[in-house]
Amino acid sequence: MVFRYVLGGCGFVLMVFGGVLVLEQPEPWRVGVWLAGGVVVHDGLIAPLVFAIAAAAGLHLRGAPRAALIVAGSLTAIALPPLLRPEGVANATVLPLDYARNWLLAMSTVGLITVAYVGVRACLRRAARRR
Repeated sequence: MVFRYVLGGCGFVLMVFGGVLVLEQPEPWRVGVWLAGGVVVHDGLIAPLVFAIAAAAGLHLRGAPRAALIVAGSLTAIALPPLLRPEGVANATVLPLDYARNWLLAMSTVGLITVAYVGVRACLRRAARRR
């Protein structure tokens, strides 16, 4: 229980720090528009897409697989602008990284962590049943 209070306190401190940083911006309302856009993308696109994938696959996704799909969808939504940029931009220093490779690495990491988590939980359940 103490861990939850400590974690909640840390979250509150970071939230206040973020609020101070937003208020220091010349146009803080733009941050609010960006945050609202994130909510719209998540609730209007990512969450329905996750449920549609699960329904099409005939799966009842719970826990880690559902969370992995939501994280993958969020990362994809964030990565779309650099992934869809036109080739041969005038200023090569604007988007200098290999965003497609980095996105694939992020998706692979999410997948591997999910598979490892589900595997470890299955092994622990199997070991608990044998006792």
